[in-house]
Amino acid sequence: MQTKVETTEQGAHDTQAAQLPQTTDARNPGQALDLDWVLGAEANRSAIERRCATLPGRRSVKKDYQAAWLLRAITCIDLTTLAGDDTEGRVRRLCAKALNPVRADILDALGMEQITTGAVCVYHDMVPAAVGALSGSDVPVAAVSTGFPAGLSPFHLRLAEIGESVAAGAEEIDIVISRRHVLTGNWQALYDEMRAFRAACGEAHVKAILATGELGSLRNVARASLVCMMAGADFIKTSTGKESVNATLPVSLVMIRAIRDYHERTGYRVGYKPAGGISKAKDALVYLSLMKEELGDRWLQPDLFRFGASSLLGDIERQLEHHVTGAYSAGWRHAAS
Repeated sequence: MQTKVETTEQGAHDTQAAQLPQTTDARNPGQALDLDWVLGAEANRSAIERRCATLPGRRSVKKDYQAAWLLRAITCIDLTTLAGDDTEGRVRRLCAKALNPVRADILDALGMEQITTGAVCVYHDMVPAAVGALSGSDVPVAAVSTGFPAGLSPFHLRLAEIGESVAAGAEEIDIVISRRHVLTGNWQALYDEMRAFRAACGEAHVKAILATGELGSLRNVARASLVCMMAGADFIKTSTGKESVNATLPVSLVMIRAIRDYHERTGYRVGYKPAGGISKAKDALVYLSLMKEELGDRWLQPDLFRFGASSLLGDIERQLEHHVTGAYSAGWRHAAS
């Protein structure tokens, strides 16, 4: 990954070229369900927690290096609004922020040209407004689907919802799995469900939301990750953001290592998206460090890594302004919508 701010301009252009759905790697086609592989997946909680506890202190970056990493984090944000009071006006403002996530004067001081976020994520009803606001750009629209967040609507309606969002212009679909399949160990049912969701998405890329806070154990997280990748998921994602426990470093480490295992065995790269509760720039740096250490620089591009976030961008912009001016500004100066 580029580290100096003054040398990141080309990296920013490369990042935009790599965005979904125009990936540089072959899309994960999935494979037959391999229950021996799935049931052989285990998770040593104490070892995982020890590994994660050391990361924030060991991988601290400062000054120009920190600014460069934060700029990279911005390009990997799925800028999100999933509120009951969403309006088309709010979504259009969010899209304007996605196209111009950092004030021009801050970018000028850093010697950077314009960057964008990785995507804009909305409910189905807001897809047309987002598609219109982002027309002519490389920023895709992601739609949450399949009865988000609980995933308990009738199955045929969940499939139809995917089709409606794709028809409306969504290029990425964030689906939610049926948690009961994981909790009861019905891996065939989870595989069949995920396979059907992948087929309904067509050319749109699919992110499988595991809702890890409701899966009961890290072992279940590991096994559900593998099953969803075997069924053709382009991304695996931690949470809807609506659970009581969302993205955590231990869960992330388990999912990232499942991705590594899948890549080593099949040759296909699957993306990762932590979501829910990631609101501070320092947290973004830790997640980027974890990705770099476990999967390497290739997974620091937006076609393979996303943050599901709404308030994270504002804090990153504050930190960048502090880097440039030496003073912190009020949070309201960096509103997203």
